[in-house]
Amino acid sequence: MLTVGLTGGIGAGKSEVSRLLVACGAVLIDADRIAREVVAPGTPGLAAVVEAFGAEVLAEDGGLDRPRLGSIVFADPEKLAVLNGIVHPLVGARSRELEDAAPEDAVVVHDVPLLTENGLAPFYDVVIVVDADPRTQLDRLVRLRGMTEDDARARMAAQATREERRKIADIVIDNDVPLPDLQARVREVWADLARRARTE
Repeated sequence: MLTVGLTGGIGAGKSEVSRLLVACGAVLIDADRIAREVVAPGTPGLAAVVEAFGAEVLAEDGGLDRPRLGSIVFADPEKLAVLNGIVHPLVGARSRELEDAAPEDAVVVHDVPLLTENGLAPFYDVVIVVDADPRTQLDRLVRLRGMTEDDARARMAAQATREERRKIADIVIDNDVPLPDLQARVREVWADLARRARTE
């Protein structure tokens, strides 16, 4: 099995690269999706979040009110650390379960937005960074995700720098290119990953 950490700045196009890798045959473990699962209604994770932050973080349907929780934790580093202390271990445990269930010869891609920030690079056989010019990222966030320019800039500034991400990369995928070029580059990277998986 080859474990791959896939990361990139917000708006760099990491989701598109992960989709293309899955189409090639990768097993995808999506940290963001798992982070939502571990605080779904009825889970111990949600109970722990409510215990830490109060019932005000619940929506009317009993699920987590993410915008409300976000407004609390992103304004206070200590509260963000409390939330991460609840969610990150649960995500890690679920990720390991999914990895253990993958075939022995699989290329397992962990899509981890904060891989650089959390110092996780050493835990993977290969780290892939999806890279894009900050102007491209800003344009995508405003045009495709409907963010204000100020909000987009703040989200980008809260993440690792482009240089920090590139420093930990074994492979960089440039996503300042037309889609056919990106598809060709991902196929090339997949061939390399499949070769590495056979020799592991």
